[in-house]
Amino acid sequence: MSLHALCGARVFTGERFLDGHAVLLDGTRIADVIPATTLPSDMPLEQLDGGLLAPGFLDAQVNGGGGLLFNETRTVAGASAIAEAHRPYGSTGLLPTFITDLPEPRAEAVAAIRASLAADIPGILGIHLEGPFLSKARKGAHDPALIVPMTEDDVDTILECGIETVLLTVAAENATPRQIRRLADGGVIVSLGHSDASYETAAAAADAGARGITHLFNAMSQLGHRGPGVVGAALDHGGLWAGIIADGHHVDPAALRIALRGKQGPGRLFLISDAMPPAGVPGDVFYLNGRRVIRRDGKLLLDDGTLAGADLTMDQALRFAVSDLAVPLAEALRMASLYPAEFLRLDRTRGRVAPGFQADLVLLDDALTVRRTWIGGRP
Repeated sequence: MSLHALCGARVFTGERFLDGHAVLLDGTRIADVIPATTLPSDMPLEQLDGGLLAPGFLDAQVNGGGGLLFNETRTVAGASAIAEAHRPYGSTGLLPTFITDLPEPRAEAVAAIRASLAADIPGILGIHLEGPFLSKARKGAHDPALIVPMTEDDVDTILECGIETVLLTVAAENATPRQIRRLADGGVIVSLGHSDASYETAAAAADAGARGITHLFNAMSQLGHRGPGVVGAALDHGGLWAGIIADGHHVDPAALRIALRGKQGPGRLFLISDAMPPAGVPGDVFYLNGRRVIRRDGKLLLDDGTLAGADLTMDQALRFAVSDLAVPLAEALRMASLYPAEFLRLDRTRGRVAPGFQADLVLLDDALTVRRTWIGGRP
């Protein structure tokens, strides 16, 4: 495909804002970002008429969308439909998330994502397996009857799944440091979540190769002055990245603001949706492992009042970060794109508007509402 240019919008590269610049696309990749005044006169142009052109959002935790739940629609068509449902809200790449269930449906979910990647389904980056190796004490909406400790056979199965980007959420107390090391050495991104572990156990898991924290503050041991817990390890251990559900329901905004100020680097906090089927669409009831979930006042609740995922899209999370968490726009955009790319080790091709990067882009208006998206250069 010949070069063509997107111009007429402010550009955020992942590092800085540029005015008066054009983004040159060459097929699926970004060829360059140059001053619009230097464009050749015969260059095909697409005028964007204002707005902010930024890296597309990357969502590491998407249970569902468009009325579908990946646990129930664990097929190529299901994964594709979920990715398509989130695209109008800026998500150009995501991990369909399969929560705690039996081995057979989990194998079907893995096979569906493997086939989706082989078919180059737009927006599918890999898979997130959230469980079943969790803590029953911090189960959240996961079915405690399906939670099990990790075995060496489980490690073998995950390492042999044939998917390059695999995010696995485990409780630090339900997987040994040796198992975590084996997974990490095999390329699996291990995240600690739904865990009642002590600070020391969580830190030891991080030292063994765990890279992240799944929905910080939610379903984990909290920060206490004598027992810092998983939250304390997340903030204190520089090697841990942490996803946050920025919707005003899962975590008090003040707690998130404190966490943002207190996080030890180089790991950072980044935005996730933890989206369930109703995200972005009508519909107030769905079922999770046979249990009813109701949407009420922006929350998704089991009948006992337990939060069950989020009624959230990434553009909403971005706006919340700016308006309620007082995050500067550039940093909020990084939390939606560059930081999840770095966490998922995809930052050589995604998370920036720069030469050689995947042409995954989002166009926002002044209210940070999504106007358009591109995946691999395709609008």
